[in-house]
Amino acid sequence: MTVPVVIDTDPGIDDALALILAARWPRASLRAVSVTYGNTTLDLAARNARLVLARAPAEPLVLPGWDRPLTRPLVTAKETHGAEGIGDHTGPPPDPVYPSGSALRDALRAGREPVVLVTLGPLTNLALALRLDADFVRSRVRRHVAMGGNIAAAGNTGPYSEFNVWCDPEAAREVFAAGLGTELVGLDVTRRLVIPATAVAKLATHQAEEARWLGRLLGFYVRFHEETEGLRGAVINDPLAVALALEPSWGRNEALPVAVDLSDGPERGRTTIGDADAGDPRLTVYRDFEPRRVHELLLEHLFGRWLTDADFTS
Repeated sequence: MTVPVVIDTDPGIDDALALILAARWPRASLRAVSVTYGNTTLDLAARNARLVLARAPAEPLVLPGWDRPLTRPLVTAKETHGAEGIGDHTGPPPDPVYPSGSALRDALRAGREPVVLVTLGPLTNLALALRLDADFVRSRVRRHVAMGGNIAAAGNTGPYSEFNVWCDPEAAREVFAAGLGTELVGLDVTRRLVIPATAVAKLATHQAEEARWLGRLLGFYVRFHEETEGLRGAVINDPLAVALALEPSWGRNEALPVAVDLSDGPERGRTTIGDADAGDPRLTVYRDFEPRRVHELLLEHLFGRWLTDADFTS
């Protein structure tokens, strides 16, 4: 059965892959995309979403949302995703955007029915939508799957925290407590979805334009991971969130109370197993997934014309 989907995102290298995957996968009916800051600024993120979706068979409504955290200064991730958020690519100058606190609510309305909501960036847009009309949001979100957090894995922003939660921990805490049944696809699982550097080089040197486009997108990620952690490959977090949003049986999860650290120190944004009796919300936390099923999905809809399963294990 086709699943109606709305995505909130901050493209972003791996966000770009996730958007193309959701637009091409027949299992998904991508109804609308709301955009936020995070990997880059809001104007570039909105432009990137439109550029990426133009490479897919359908171009859903793209709605720019909020441009900064609820209470904290804006921080982006140029060092991770490139100067414009799309790796080694550059694009046309972005159009002016006007931040909107209602973008995600409007995207859910455009979905026309209850949807699976997949959030791939900071949770600011969803927190603002809940503040505007929590009952409507709950009526339109049949599942909320968030790429965010980490329980056992090391952080990717400082020693403890995952970037999306770190950006706006106040928004994350509000969303987690909102009763949406949030499912976390965090670094505990996404750190294990890696495209080896040899596969990215194969894409970058292929004669096909689309393969080279993907290679330039991912090449920046490969250099970043090698320089910062000695990893010869690109961790692609966000496509796994899309995969498990539509095929939850491909993962193993457990219900856990989750606490979010709101301090200003090195533990800012840290997600830990909390205390349900103290009011920490119980969330579904993914702890494992079936790599082969996800590799097959990525080959079918993103890389299969140029890569094989063996390239994921090279």
